[in-house]
Amino acid sequence: MAMTKVQIRQRGTLTLPAKLRAKYNLEEGDVLTLVELEGAFFLSPKISVVPKLAAEIERLREEAGLSVEDLLEGLDEQRRRYYEERHGEAS
Repeated sequence: MAMTKVQIRQRGTLTLPAKLRAKYNLEEGDVLTLVELEGAFFLSPKISVVPKLAAEIERLREEAGLSVEDLLEGLDEQRRRYYEERHGEAS
């Protein structure tokens, strides 16, 4: 088990060593979860995948040459197909 010392600075700020930030792909603004167990603290990276996923979807949309309007245009049809697959044909 690796141990690293960190110092509490002004206003409770902690600086994580660069090696740990790089290892866990942590950037400014990322959220960590702090767990307190019987006097011991554990920090766990809680990396939100939503912004990264949104960026990837946007990249793929642009790569395919589609507009947001193009995607929305087929949404009702896709919903109808999904409903029919799950529940049978609508009346």
